[in-house]
Amino acid sequence: MRLRASHSLISNGTEKTVSTGKVPDAAYDTMRVPYMSGRFEFPVKYGYSLVGVLEEPTHPRHGQRVHLLHPHQSLCPVDPSDCFRIPDNVPSDRATLASNMETALNAIWDSKISAGDRVLLVGAGLIGLLLARLIQGIPGVDLRIAEPNPIRAAQVQILGFSLSANADADFDLAFHCSGTAAGLQLAIDKIGSEGKVIELSWFGDNAVNLKLGSSFHFQRKQLISSQVSSIPADHQSRWDFQRRKETVFKLLADTWYDQLLTPLIMANVNAHFDQLRNGKPVPVAPVIWFNK
Repeated sequence: MRLRASHSLISNGTEKTVSTGKVPDAAYDTMRVPYMSGRFEFPVKYGYSLVGVLEEPTHPRHGQRVHLLHPHQSLCPVDPSDCFRIPDNVPSDRATLASNMETALNAIWDSKISAGDRVLLVGAGLIGLLLARLIQGIPGVDLRIAEPNPIRAAQVQILGFSLSANADADFDLAFHCSGTAAGLQLAIDKIGSEGKVIELSWFGDNAVNLKLGSSFHFQRKQLISSQVSSIPADHQSRWDFQRRKETVFKLLADTWYDQLLTPLIMANVNAHFDQLRNGKPVPVAPVIWFNK
């Protein structure tokens, strides 16, 4: 079927890594996304959170608003089985958060967070704030956010979260979302004995220097990778990707998440391309390519 897209989310961390050529050779197959074209050596068509409407008058799914993993593109042929129908109570712009919300939900599962835990979250980007909102709903949890950027730190407080003071330590659990070695080191240093750091950042081919000779070793701290492409082993007997996506859209019914959306970059991609072509019809569906 043809999909006419209305919204496509830019995932800053991953797409910066892709567009700057930082995807390691060994990760080429792992980091491919459905409907991707080209290769990471460039040019490459990339992106993974597209929202639009299915168009095929004779098909029972004609007119459905859907979300799927697909690069930034305004018109595209898609397999309907790849498309998740968006509930009526989730607007299309908020629906673009679904892919990143799946990442946040997986991290919650990987952490095995408990009521009453003292939790440090390092990095208040989109993933970090999605996580913060989920953590905030767990009874008794004392959540602190570490964010060195003063603009983001101010936004954290406006959203109702508490910043971490420098003296804070001995957290039960830390989530690292900053994409920096300094942020990961902070998370490791601030958890207590046998505490856990859930690592959500993807560094691409950038080297990460850490100091692990101090408390990390003798306090038996744990560093756990969390990645959205698979469901944690202790959930796999009951959960599949469909159930996870259904849960994500139940969470996204919360209007709070609208605060995380930035203004629309281009309200009408097709009209924009038509204008660039001096009003002539666009021969192919506009698509965003990364070229080195």
